[in-house]
Amino acid sequence: MDLETKQKIQDLQILEQNLQSILHQKQNINFELNESVNAIEEITKTNDLVYKMVGSIIVSVDKNKTLEELQEKKKILELRNSSIEKQEASIESRATILQAEIRKILEAHSPSTSK
Repeated sequence: MDLETKQKIQDLQILEQNLQSILHQKQNINFELNESVNAIEEITKTNDLVYKMVGSIIVSVDKNKTLEELQEKKKILELRNSSIEKQEASIESRATILQAEIRKILEAHSPSTSK
């Protein structure tokens, strides 16, 4: 195998590692997003006091301010998720192209099985 092919394989491995990292980040963002959406729904339903964990204690907080904070957090998470999805698509596209190039090189160098 020539140096160029080895480099392409190494590049593909790096892309796959990057993709795994992106998918992990996406999973974390989606988890936080779901938590925010659920919290917004629960706060919207209640007329009672709203409490929030601060460190190791629970404190009473302003419902409207907390709702605004959660909605802002939700917007930020949605933007981050959109950005991550674009990165994911870009990496997948580059990986697909690189896989095709590697496959083409390997097929050209492999001995023909049909004679």
